[in-house]
Amino acid sequence: MRNDNEPRHVMPWRIEDIDLTRIDRQRAAANEDLMLLLAASSFIESGSDLYTSNLNVFFNGDPEVSEWLNREWEPEELQHGRALKTYIQYVWPEFDWDAAFQTFIEEYSTTCSFEEFEKTRALEMVARCVVETGTATLYRAIGECSDEPVLKEITANIRSDEVRHYKHFFRYFKKYNQIEGHGRLAVLGALMRRVIEIRNEDSEIALRHVYAGRYPDRVRDEAYSRELTARVNKLVRHNLSADMCVKMLLKPLNLPAKIRPGVHYPLAKITQHVFFR
Repeated sequence: MRNDNEPRHVMPWRIEDIDLTRIDRQRAAANEDLMLLLAASSFIESGSDLYTSNLNVFFNGDPEVSEWLNREWEPEELQHGRALKTYIQYVWPEFDWDAAFQTFIEEYSTTCSFEEFEKTRALEMVARCVVETGTATLYRAIGECSDEPVLKEITANIRSDEVRHYKHFFRYFKKYNQIEGHGRLAVLGALMRRVIEIRNEDSEIALRHVYAGRYPDRVRDEAYSRELTARVNKLVRHNLSADMCVKMLLKPLNLPAKIRPGVHYPLAKITQHVFFR
């Protein structure tokens, strides 16, 4: 629980300081697929508090981790959701974000359980590194997809936050792995499990609820949903920096320099396919 006498965390940036009137609404709305992706991302980011409470229990007894999660990570993640929501409501005023998010969070909350966590603290930090890698890569891709200046500013800010979060989780991984002593095979297993979980759960759930809110008359049209999902994933995949993604994923493995080039290319292909097939 936060002590009210403690100084508040100073946010690196604030959505309230960004002039949304600079948004070119017509240009932004013209890219429907990108807006669908932004809405899905806003849902996932806005559910970050679910993970904070679970992580606090999992890392109970480590005040360094708990304090950082509560004072910095959660407020910054929730601002990502709030910033994207604000942008969406400016461009898509007809989209009932709150109603769609409510149905999303009812389903999504069932996936945020301890059963999804790794068995040890070090490996859970590896999983957290994967999540931050995926989001940092995603927001870089979104920035590349868009020529709308306000969105580019917002996504650049979010990406910077996610890279910084990754560095924290990576440092905590090293801290715990000095105690637990996991080898590269165990670390690789945690990496790949989390990559697959991201693809199979978070984005699919979020996109499904965005579609239902945006196209209520086609809510049961599974073929149309698959078509939309394919279009959204293609949009991101075309702008995905697999090189950046793989460098971040490989770091916890601490591979010898002479091995890295041989691992980098196949892992880039696998990651690109799994994240956004």
